[in-house]
Amino acid sequence: MVFVEICVGSSCHLKGAREVVEEIQRQVAARKLEDRINLTGAFCMGNCVNGVSVKIDGELFSVKPDTAKDFFENEVMSRL
Repeated sequence: MVFVEICVGSSCHLKGAREVVEEIQRQVAARKLEDRINLTGAFCMGNCVNGVSVKIDGELFSVKPDTAKDFFENEVMSRL
């Protein structure tokens, strides 16, 4: 199981957290990976300056809405 947390706090929300969440959800559903990826929201991860904060199994990343699909393919899929 891969654990993916996406920050939905105010700073990340303004930087596109909703779009990142929606893209990750689309990718999970398209690949039928609901039973292998635990996707959750979280509040402030202390990385507000760098965009939408996403943690995968505790490792912190900064993701933008326009990079979310590539992020999923490169970072999430490589952990399955």
